[in-house]
Amino acid sequence: MRHRKKGKKIGRTSSHRKRTLQSLSNALIENKRITTTVAKAKALRPFVEPLITRAKEDTQHNRRQVFRHLQSNDAIEELFDEVSERVGDRPGGYTRIIKLGQRSGDGAELAMIELVDYNDVQPADAGQGGSGGTRRGSGKGRRSSTEEESSEPDETPSDDASEEATESTDEPSAEEETADESDSDQTEKE
Repeated sequence: MRHRKKGKKIGRTSSHRKRTLQSLSNALIENKRITTTVAKAKALRPFVEPLITRAKEDTQHNRRQVFRHLQSNDAIEELFDEVSERVGDRPGGYTRIIKLGQRSGDGAELAMIELVDYNDVQPADAGQGGSGGTRRGSGKGRRSSTEEESSEPDETPSDDASEEATESTDEPSAEEETADESDSDQTEKE
């Protein structure tokens, strides 16, 4: 029974788990957004949010307590200077977890964990629920409308062709005349 056993093991010993969460926290504080597995993201949230709460009050004691968990002077500076200013009035809930689907290599569920106040751009594939690919084609089966537009060749005429088109606007070309004749023949037959 796991009664009153708080936290996820994430398949590691306690020392390995501690260093993994420390490394993920440092990366999250420095980059503001990281992609990892869902299990690690859910384990990271209760690890990093109390540290951000401590960073709201910049005292020597709080810096030492946060350094005890992070072991990185760069992360401490970033957390107490920049991050604490952004989250100063927020009463909690500093992180957001967005599920991204499965990893193509081993099928692990991926998630993006980010600091809420740094979300300038929403992810494009959030909320679709699927990986967006086919079972065999490694994701090459479906195309979005922007990919289809970019893959089609541009039909803009060159400079020489546009000059010829402007010169011959008064008289129809031979191709246009034959096309007009074939259209009129079809309408007469009907």
